[in-house]
Amino acid sequence: MFSRPAHVKCWQVSELNNYLKELLATNPFLSNLWVKGEVSNLRRPGSGHLYFTLKDRLGSVRAVMFRSRAVRLPVPLRDGMEVLVRASLSIYERDGVYQLYVEEVQPLGAGDLHRAFELLKEQLEKEGLFSPERKKRLPQIPRRIGLVTSLSGAAIRDVLTVSLKRYPYLEIIVAPALVQGVEAPESIVKAISLLNRYGQIDVIILARGGGALEELWAFNTEAVARAIAASRIPIVTGVGHETDYTIADLVADARGATPSAAAALVVPDYFQEQARLEGLLKRAHHRVISVIGPKKHRLDSILNYSVLAKPDRLLSSQKQSIELTGNKVQQLIEQFLEAKRQELILQARKLETLSPLKVLARGFAICQDREGNVVNSVGQVSPGQVLEVRVKDGSMECQVLEVRPK
Repeated sequence: MFSRPAHVKCWQVSELNNYLKELLATNPFLSNLWVKGEVSNLRRPGSGHLYFTLKDRLGSVRAVMFRSRAVRLPVPLRDGMEVLVRASLSIYERDGVYQLYVEEVQPLGAGDLHRAFELLKEQLEKEGLFSPERKKRLPQIPRRIGLVTSLSGAAIRDVLTVSLKRYPYLEIIVAPALVQGVEAPESIVKAISLLNRYGQIDVIILARGGGALEELWAFNTEAVARAIAASRIPIVTGVGHETDYTIADLVADARGATPSAAAALVVPDYFQEQARLEGLLKRAHHRVISVIGPKKHRLDSILNYSVLAKPDRLLSSQKQSIELTGNKVQQLIEQFLEAKRQELILQARKLETLSPLKVLARGFAICQDREGNVVNSVGQVSPGQVLEVRVKDGSMECQVLEVRPK
């Protein structure tokens, strides 16, 4: 039976892996190394970490990039991409395999960057982030603008020089940001968010000087594009040179070809505006004079009318007219009343002619029973019945002694 010597150490697997991990960690050449290779077997689990293999023609090594670093990638990783990674080498104790713990990734070659640019452009265009309908209108005369750029670059000098030359009374709020490197997208997003929270900004200029595609890549990231789209304040980009076009330019509400052009687009020329307003005032003055002049002449002519010069004449003639009209009305009223009086007399005479009192005056009488019914037939009475007989000057109560039919 095999027996080990007493002086020989027997390792546990976990102890061996832990020892090797500490050994690698203490090696300065393996704690911050750059490795070039091709990405393969890329996996993106729900945790947000990235797991992939970095390989070349003769070998491969596992790699992991934790979520806190992965969200800051300038370009999304994909299989087949040639990259340069900054990482530390260590052992995953559970499996006993060594792997790269990636801190930073730089794409190699313009081809990968252009492909990444086109993929993100296509995605955001489908979502409508480039649509003209969602772009906000720029203020005609901003009182205060925000500037997102590096404090050490030429862009800040260009924007301030052009802006203050065109409009000396303008207030500019600078939100410093990194405009190049792995941390630039996050820095730009924070600066835009800061100006939006401040709120008292009319328009924002996002500026950076020219550079290679890799140097401008922060402005081609999804995070910056969505921050521009989400801004409540209009954003104008001035990134790179005239020929440089970024995703940020497509999402922004307006684009200046350079930082200086962006400033000229946002800030009106105070002196040109002043001259334009003075010209408008002069034209308005001439227009008012051309309209008022003839009206004033007409008014002067009216004021010279005799009736206005001596208005008592007009009142005198109107008074005479009113008196004549009053006399005519009085005559018409009197004539109307007289006609009605004559008509009333005529009707009264007709009534008098028809009045039963006239009949009584001629010797006739009216005979009525106690109920007031007129008796005009012997058939209405009987002997002993009391009747009232009216004559012209009064009435009598009479008793029927005898009824004698005709």
